[in-house]
Amino acid sequence: MKPDIHTTYLGLPLSSPLVASASPLARNVDNLLKLEDAGAGAAVMFSLFEEQLKMEMRQVQQLWEAGADSFGEALSYFPEVETYPVGVASYLELIREASERCDMPIIGSLNGTTPEGWTYYAKAIEQAGASALELNIFYVPTDISRTGEDVEQRYVEVLKQVKKSVTIPVAVKLSPYFSSMGNMATTLSEAGADGLVLFNRFYEPDIDIDHLILENSLSLSHPSEVRLPLMWIGILYDQLPVSLAATTGVHTGRDLIKYLLAGADVAMTTSALLKHGIGIIPSMLEELELWMRLRGFESVKEMRGIMSRKHVNDPAAYARANYIKILHGYEG
Repeated sequence: MKPDIHTTYLGLPLSSPLVASASPLARNVDNLLKLEDAGAGAAVMFSLFEEQLKMEMRQVQQLWEAGADSFGEALSYFPEVETYPVGVASYLELIREASERCDMPIIGSLNGTTPEGWTYYAKAIEQAGASALELNIFYVPTDISRTGEDVEQRYVEVLKQVKKSVTIPVAVKLSPYFSSMGNMATTLSEAGADGLVLFNRFYEPDIDIDHLILENSLSLSHPSEVRLPLMWIGILYDQLPVSLAATTGVHTGRDLIKYLLAGADVAMTTSALLKHGIGIIPSMLEELELWMRLRGFESVKEMRGIMSRKHVNDPAAYARANYIKILHGYEG
């Protein structure tokens, strides 16, 4: 009998635990339909960026002010700046069309650092038909006087403001750089997060030593990067009332299996899709189903979390004891 690979994420029923995370593939509905046909359980839209929205809002402000000294009648054609949905019209239309044509959940995405403006755009994304919202909070505290508590509070405030404005589920995409990852996860859960996405890959600059300039280039993930999110998903599983999504390093069905065994509800992939195309999805799901059949698992629900810290015979493998064991066991 074919294994049941259905799962639930953010309270939403999904046909599979493989989710297409934010990427250029989500820029048109035809691609989203292809992702669904290939077996993706859901798709996360590419992000709306705070800097982009602020820049475009300033441009509208300048247009509005430029007309003030010309002909008063023309001003009646400009909506109030505070309510003008600048920069999001095409994005919202894409969500609206995708939600109408796709059966899989469409998850909106906001990328920024401050609470201002997030509530308006979050609500607009909900009204366009998104099934859920992912907050991709990208914040690198370059001000060395800023405390860890300040950084954490910024995340919490963004989440609280958004949760006040929408009724759809909200997930927070986290970086791994908090001093106490478990406590931060708990704090966000208590602040209303419906799910946590582990982990955000910050794109750090490189240095071009020939031209003495900073380079910003996209580096796709590698399968070896599964280990950090794998560890934290295994630790957090069944300790918080939130959905857990794994992202980073999902290139094969084996990576998907590992994340599910650790306790993830879903695993998200972008790099594999960009490298190999949408056709990689069926092979990843086939690998999952074959593995399940060979080991007698009838459903994803049955296998999920069995290798988490809660269920393994040696929970110290998730802690320092294993670190010492690995170092002493390495032979080079």
